[in-house]
Amino acid sequence: MRHTPLLILALSAISFNVQAFETKAKNAILVDFDTGSYLYTKNHDEQMAPASMSKLMTIYILFNELKKGQLSLDDEFTVSENAWRKGGAASGGSTMFLKIGEKVKVEDLLKGIIIQSGNDACIVVAENISGSEDDFAVLMNETAQKLGLKNSIFANSTGLPDENQRMSAEDLAILARHIISEHEEYYHLFKQKDFTHNGIKQGNRNPLLYSMPDADGLKTGHTSEAGFCLTASALRNGRRLIEVIGGTSSNKERSEEAENLMNYGFREFKNVKIFSAGEPIEKVAVWYGKIPFVEMAVQHDVLETMPRGQKEGYQVKIAYDEPLKAPVKKGDVIGQLSLIDPSSNIKTVDLIATHDVERVNIVRRFWDNLKYYLKGQK
Repeated sequence: MRHTPLLILALSAISFNVQAFETKAKNAILVDFDTGSYLYTKNHDEQMAPASMSKLMTIYILFNELKKGQLSLDDEFTVSENAWRKGGAASGGSTMFLKIGEKVKVEDLLKGIIIQSGNDACIVVAENISGSEDDFAVLMNETAQKLGLKNSIFANSTGLPDENQRMSAEDLAILARHIISEHEEYYHLFKQKDFTHNGIKQGNRNPLLYSMPDADGLKTGHTSEAGFCLTASALRNGRRLIEVIGGTSSNKERSEEAENLMNYGFREFKNVKIFSAGEPIEKVAVWYGKIPFVEMAVQHDVLETMPRGQKEGYQVKIAYDEPLKAPVKKGDVIGQLSLIDPSSNIKTVDLIATHDVERVNIVRRFWDNLKYYLKGQK
């Protein structure tokens, strides 16, 4: 494996004098959507009562069923007495005001969960997908494992108080990132400010939708144990941030802390494109090729989140085997690029061939081998 010398890039990099930020939230995280960089953390991997923010997992599973074609938005689910009793108005929690025996379209149930935070709607979805809410909780836990959520455990579809219902701020941010990246076609529902069902109009509980023009999701939560919580996202000038805060003392404090944290992220950090997708980075010699070299490039844009401020140098290290043996196909992984930040954190991405290199015929290979042999005897 050949390693090229380190390349020092003249880029705006991490400034170690980023303005300090504090939040009254007990748990918090701020993440850049494109790079996955953590811009702020506070007890981010600590298990907490997620309240209705855990409905994001119910929503994610329902989105997956729609994507797989197992369900359609026009399919209808029937409201059971159990869903009505546990999640209806009599339960004291947030509700969509469904009626026993009512048939409700999946699209309306989604709006009832996302906008109205309906516990009854969550239970209807759980029962119709898995047969019971207990079995749906099993599916939630299996899905959490697949997504790499290390500090989440589910006992119900709603987020109603249960000692076995726990998530971390970090896990909620990861889940939100999956929802946005994998189910863009449904994400607009999170920005809808109100929804009416059975003649009852309810507003979206996300406070940022009313105070920040950039905000477009995701989900609030509140119980006496959890306090006032929020998983939120905002898109400003093409850049998206995701935040999670938990344990604030009031709706007002939740709104203020969430807005302050989001503005901090947009104000203090920026994304810089290090390499563009398809941009040739290095040439590699090809043995037995009809052409002697192939160029390498990254398959996707390489972005890095950096604090605004002082200029530092990022280091780029490229590693590959040389010479390659033909044939080489466009898109083949033929090397690796390592991006090293000033704190010695390393991000590694594959380098791919930008074009095909066909193999020469057997006669040409014979002469190439002979030349190589004769050259080696000198």
